[in-house]
Amino acid sequence: MSGQPEVSGAVRILPAGVRLTVHIGETIVDAVRRHGYRTRYCCRRGGCRACKADLVEGEVGYPVPIAESVLSAEERAAGKCLPCRAQPAGEVVIRLSEKDTLTRVFGTFRPAS
Repeated sequence: MSGQPEVSGAVRILPAGVRLTVHIGETIVDAVRRHGYRTRYCCRRGGCRACKADLVEGEVGYPVPIAESVLSAEERAAGKCLPCRAQPAGEVVIRLSEKDTLTRVFGTFRPAS
């Protein structure tokens, strides 16, 4: 055992096309940050909806339920997701909103051993 967190899947972020691994129990936003990138988000609880994106391929789960007023059944059916709360089930592809960009802020974060 290497002591490294297990990978649960990956997220490809459009339009940049960047593919990032996601650890078990990690949200998309947390994976983005761990890899040294930043996207638009605010509250990290889903309530502000600033991070809302299109789920183009794959499935995501929400271990803590999200209120219908934040992400309706219709929005989910139309492929919307909240990356600050969404945990990928395998490989997923999301498209950021037109207001959002994937920005490289520093090298990949590696916790101290």
